[in-house]
Amino acid sequence: MNSLRKEILVKVPAVTAFFWIIKVLATTVGETFADFLNGNLSAAWGLTDVQGTQVVSAIMGGALVVILTIQFLLRRYIPWVYWLTIVVVSVAGTLITDNLHDGLGVPLWVTTVVFGAILIGIFAIWHRSERTLAMKSIKTRKREAFYWLAILFTFALGTSAGDQFAESFNLGFAISLAIFAAGIALVALLWKRRLISEVTGFWICYILTRPLGASLGDLLSQSHADGGLGIGTTNTSLVFLVLILFSVAFLSVTKKDEIKA
Repeated sequence: MNSLRKEILVKVPAVTAFFWIIKVLATTVGETFADFLNGNLSAAWGLTDVQGTQVVSAIMGGALVVILTIQFLLRRYIPWVYWLTIVVVSVAGTLITDNLHDGLGVPLWVTTVVFGAILIGIFAIWHRSERTLAMKSIKTRKREAFYWLAILFTFALGTSAGDQFAESFNLGFAISLAIFAAGIALVALLWKRRLISEVTGFWICYILTRPLGASLGDLLSQSHADGGLGIGTTNTSLVFLVLILFSVAFLSVTKKDEIKA
């Protein structure tokens, strides 16, 4: 346990405008790239959609283990490693929901409630153990482990909630996008008026940016018949991945998002 309590340099970025921009880009890619992999692998290998999702889940699960291992072994914040981890976690979170809903037939409202309960449990145990959930406090291995576990379930919850609004409630991608954007604006207003704490506001916005990005990704990539703009998962994923690449390259050079010790 001593190795978990030993302090390390803060290995997460400062919460700036760059953070939120890349977060939304990454969540959008999580939705569209998962769909891209599912569709292309299923077609190439003659698999059903469910089988394709299971194969992609196994591949991305292995990728997640590798990139998380690298992230944990590092002794400081490296932008490209951190944000690559976020992208892979985003895809993995999407696939968790897809497997449960599309593969096993679990209703979206059930996955939303279950993931929400699990996330609340993680936050409760984390806060009871460490007395803080602040980003700038993540400077021990134990807090880092709590952080990435919470991140995974924010993506799974966000995917489930986004699909719930767009599909189960039949609101469509554009209206769902507007609802989640309004939710984020409301949280920002509550924080500005000091009605909620900075940490509470951060985590609520972090959760809401996931369905926001998923709704944006579906709006751009899905066909006109399905309520999207028909750009396709390939083009949407490519554009957003390039934007992430340029953003992370800029931060790697300028170091504008490093938390100073």
